[in-house]
Formats: sequence, structure tokens, C-alpha cells
Amino acid sequence: METLEPGMWLVLGLVALLAGFIDAVAGGGGMLTVPALLSIGLPPHIALGTNKLAATFASSTAAWTYYKKKLFSPSFWRQSFIATLIGATGGTLVVDMLSTEWLEKILPLLILAAAIYTIWHPHPKGSNRSLPEKSASLTKKQWLQGISLGFYDGVAGPGTGAFWTVSNMALYRLEILMASGLAKAMNFTSNLTSLVTFAILGHINVILGLTMGVCLMIGAYIGAHSAIRFGARFIRPVFVTVVIILAIKLALQAWF
Repeated sequence: METLEPGMWLVLGLVALLAGFIDAVAGGGGMLTVPALLSIGLPPHIALGTNKLAATFASSTAAWTYYKKKLFSPSFWRQSFIATLIGATGGTLVVDMLSTEWLEKILPLLILAAAIYTIWHPHPKGSNRSLPEKSASLTKKQWLQGISLGFYDGVAGPGTGAFWTVSNMALYRLEILMASGLAKAMNFTSNLTSLVTFAILGHINVILGLTMGVCLMIGAYIGAHSAIRFGARFIRPVFVTVVIILAIKLALQAWF
């Protein structure tokens, strides 16, 4: 990658700010940041690792905000934490074994598939502010969800927050704010796990990741507070609008 012009740093910062806001509101910020990093010439492995560094800032800020507002209970979701950590570690190790050429071809398709799914999959009608009862069935759901989504976040990442939100509403019948709070905490878990693994493997542009991370963190702070203040009526329109725009943009990049 050549030295970036000042204008490009500004563009990446603004993209990160918007992505942090979107990610805190409904998930899917990675559908902006990963293509942006790839577009400046970063190799796919470095783009994914740098995105994890930046995304960890945003997800930690959003998760902490939801926790302070009592929209997330860490002790209740302990099994989800463990499963997500294991899944994310496995996914990151798998992506490290993939060739750069293969990643360059498959990443746009994965991002596009995530965008299409989030548009056309019906939103579950979660309505509970209370946590589900603890049971063997609940534990199985937590492990299946954590392993699979943690693995996907380790392999690619874009859309993980949205997948967490939708599946939380479907599996546990949580209303969207509670579902978003859980999603942000689990997204932070997989981001941090993948970040440590990518760092060990040497796949991170630290300066770029930290710069975008600060912008993501600011966007996440604004987004999380906006979501909590305005609720589902605010979240759903923003989510659908952004994903439609991203789906069109990524389709043009991937096929034309």
C-alpha cells in the first residue's frame, strides 16, 4: 500500500465514524469499513486484521453503553461469551490459511450475502425486556449461536452485529434494544479475540487501525445513545436503508 494522501485519511475517518454509528444502532458497520480498507490497496488479510483493531474500539464503546443502561447482563450470558471466543479463534485461524487471491474474490460475495440476508430476512417480533429462563435448551442455543457467529466474525466479520441482533430476537424473543445490547457485547468478544489472533499472526496496520478505531468509537458512542433514546422506530429504518445502499454498492463492485 502506498502512503495515503491526507484527503484519503479524512475519507477513511468519516467512513469509520459513520460505520461506528451504524454498528451501534443496528450492526453491519463492517460492511462499510472492510470495503473501504480493501479499496486503498490493503491485502485482504491485513484489511481484515486492521478492521478488527478498529472495530474493537467501536464494539467496546457500544457494549459498555448498553451495559450501563442495564440492557445487558454479562453473568447471564457467560456461555455465549465462551462459545463466541472459541468460534472467533477458530475462524481467524482458518482465514489465515486462505490464499490472498481467494480472499479477494470471496470477501465481496460474503459482504453482499450478509447485506441481502439482512434486507430480506423477516425481523422477528421480539418483545421481552426480561431474560429467558435458564435451561438446557437455552445453553444449547447459546453455544450454537456463539460458535457459528464467532466463527463467521473471525473469517470475515461484516454483518455479524446484524446477525446477532436478528438471532437474539428469534431465539430469545428479546425486544430490539435488549437484542442489540447482547449483540454488541458478543461482537466485542469476537472482535477482541480475532484482534489478538491477527496481532500474533502479524496481519494488522496498527496506525491505520488506531486512527479508524477512534473515529469508530466516537460514532459508536453517538449511535448507541441515539438507539437507546429513540428505540426501535429509529433503529429499523436506519438499518434497512443502510443495508440496501451497501448491497447495491457491493453488487456493482463485485460483478461489474
